[in-house]
Amino acid sequence: MPNTPNPGTPEPAHQEEPWLSSDEVAKLWPVRKDWLPGVARRTDVRVRTSGGASRGTWGAEPTFYYFHPEDVRRAASTIADGHIDIPSNWRTDTPAGRRAEFWGTLSARVAGTLFIAAVLCALILGLATVIFLLTVE
Repeated sequence: MPNTPNPGTPEPAHQEEPWLSSDEVAKLWPVRKDWLPGVARRTDVRVRTSGGASRGTWGAEPTFYYFHPEDVRRAASTIADGHIDIPSNWRTDTPAGRRAEFWGTLSARVAGTLFIAAVLCALILGLATVIFLLTVE
């Protein structure tokens, strides 16, 4: 008897390749991470999102994007061949894109540093006020 499954045996589930995260797609495409969903729309890449729900007054949750692996590979060759019109400041392989990435990163770091400095100043002023009030009779 040949090695065949019994007729009642369920078929094995089709093993789908896992969808790619934004970090993985950014390594394959010469596109800044902020603009990956926009480029995916332009190249007809299927995208799944998670998060992004409203938090009311507190804004929204972060949105995570996952891209279909076969579509990403197809689009990578399309992008490399230059068949898709992508603005130069979206790309990582153009001077305008590298400049935009630099200034975006720099401004985020400066803002973070200023925020931490403001918090530390507030803590020091608060501690100085408490010490002053405890030493004054």
